[in-house]
Amino acid sequence: MRVRVRLFASLREAVGRSELELDLPSGASAEDAWRALARSHPPLAARRPSLAASVNRRYAPFDTRLDDGDEVVFIPPVSGG
Repeated sequence: MRVRVRLFASLREAVGRSELELDLPSGASAEDAWRALARSHPPLAARRPSLAASVNRRYAPFDTRLDDGDEVVFIPPVSGG
């Protein structure tokens, strides 16, 4: 199956793109999508503990199962005032 991954802030800067597509096996989770992304961009791997995930514009746990065509967003921590 194919999912669209959107990246923001420091993740976008690290990858050099704001959006990409991943081919994942059927039954894959948001965690599987993150691992696939981190395999192709190894410097991202250490960021996992501080991320939140969103599937189809709703916050979701990383064990959320994905369907073909889903949109996954990995959300880094933000700061500001």
